[in-house]
Amino acid sequence: MDGELTYLGQTVDAATALALLEWQAELGADEAILDAGIDRYELAQRPRPAIPAAAATPAPAAPPVQTDQADQSALIAQAQALADGADTLAALAAAQEGFDGLELKKGARNFCFADGNPKARVMILGEAPGDEEDRQGRPFVGRAGQLLDKMFGAIGLSRDAVDAEAAIYLVNTLPWHPPGDRDPLAHEIALSMPFLRRHVELAAPDIVVLMGNIACEAALGRRGVLRLRGQWGTAFDRPVLPMTHPAYLLRNPPAKRAAWEDLLSLSARLDGVSV
Repeated sequence: MDGELTYLGQTVDAATALALLEWQAELGADEAILDAGIDRYELAQRPRPAIPAAAATPAPAAPPVQTDQADQSALIAQAQALADGADTLAALAAAQEGFDGLELKKGARNFCFADGNPKARVMILGEAPGDEEDRQGRPFVGRAGQLLDKMFGAIGLSRDAVDAEAAIYLVNTLPWHPPGDRDPLAHEIALSMPFLRRHVELAAPDIVVLMGNIACEAALGRRGVLRLRGQWGTAFDRPVLPMTHPAYLLRNPPAKRAAWEDLLSLSARLDGVSV
């Protein structure tokens, strides 16, 4: 290595400069610095160079990608035909799993159809599979599922019950896990609705509990579960009760009091008491 370099204002040969560099590395130096410090406050006060008008004007935003309405209608019609052709829950599960109209299917691990007793008087309609549901292929598992089991166990209902009077049946609005746990999009819900309506018809529960905003949107066409919760309505030609999702209750424990009121209302309805 030939030539001379400047170090701290002094001229040194290349071998000395290399030795100094190695010594700094042994001391833990991990980035290059200048011979003199930089006053960042002084730099901030300097006028910035003017930006040419052409560069200052942002490029127009690309128009949002629009779903082709004809394609969407065709896919919904295909989903409806598949759902209508299913005479049993097993046939419906096979038809829905085989439907390729939902892009979510490509990124999901497992098809998440249902859990619990399909003869139950109460169907719990959730939103879409989360990461743990996607791994297991079952709705309402993980911490939220454990809380749900405790909630309904408190009024004598269980997903493991053989007796339909004491059982619950768990279904999601969508059977495929959205990437990043995002909310399902409107067109994804629309494509799932033919299967969901047929699911309710075949299971024929007495009551459907709408767990969370997505379930309320699918069944009632409305969001805002904190306003809707506890108010009985009608969807799928049967009584429905909106409730806050167990995942929300885990994040907001004070809301468990209102959820308990909803569970008592459900229990009274099952016992034939007008609420």
